[in-house]
Amino acid sequence: MKPNFKWYYVLMAIPLYVIALLPMPIIYGLSDLLRFIFYTLFSYRKEVVLTNLRNSFPEKEEKWIKDTAFKFYQNLFDVTLETITIAIRSRGYYKSHIRYDNMDLMNSFKSKNQPFILVCGHIANWEWAGQGLHQQGIQVDVLYHPLSSKFFDWFMYAIRNRYGVYPITMQNTMREMIARKNIPSAITFIADQTPSSTGCHWMEFLNQDTPVFLGVEKMAKKLNYPIVYGEMHRLKRGYYEVQFELLFAEPKLTKDFEITEAHTRLLEKCIRNYPESWLWSHRRWKHKRSNVE
Repeated sequence: MKPNFKWYYVLMAIPLYVIALLPMPIIYGLSDLLRFIFYTLFSYRKEVVLTNLRNSFPEKEEKWIKDTAFKFYQNLFDVTLETITIAIRSRGYYKSHIRYDNMDLMNSFKSKNQPFILVCGHIANWEWAGQGLHQQGIQVDVLYHPLSSKFFDWFMYAIRNRYGVYPITMQNTMREMIARKNIPSAITFIADQTPSSTGCHWMEFLNQDTPVFLGVEKMAKKLNYPIVYGEMHRLKRGYYEVQFELLFAEPKLTKDFEITEAHTRLLEKCIRNYPESWLWSHRRWKHKRSNVE
């Protein structure tokens, strides 16, 4: 459901459009300034980040932990500001800044008029990844949780939908997927969000007992849509590469939790390869298994 628009949102959005119009070197300079303010001066969620890194990489020395945390804050503000620029980016911009590997796989679904599930994590700039894939000729439907701020919920919907990416609220997922079954879209799940403490699958992830979201597996089995895993990493500031891998052609033939464990293991591998690019500031391990049994 499209968020309601209020006339004063236009005024509230002006500062965001001013930022979006800045040259990218200035935007990255602003990102460095924000990193200094929030990491060095105010220690925004610094203990959460450091604790998550220490628990995930117990074999690493403290210097590595702090260096990775510092790099993470650069990634955090780079991605935040880059996302704002979606509001003014041309269609061709993403083609020159994001390289997609194995597009033959994606185009094969399109040629067969086959919807499929694209699963990924909060790695690098997932918002740019969806916009860029859409400009490659693949319809992208992205599942999301509405934001608590009505203004930012409207703004994010508007910039995502600017060129035709179709946002779907989590509450309407199944209804929308069935209604759009004849559209060969990439139904995109960001599957590393913290699930509720019930109805999840527990597994070891980054050296910790972790509840994992089951939505991908449930939807894929119900509709028997092929599952593709998408991995994104940064080549340099403002430039990315995305790789696609077919996980399951017929999800209905898989065992319980086979899908969930497969895409979670691939995400874990990606995080280990590019630890600074994951979203360490969220409380991913706030639920404990002993508290829900």
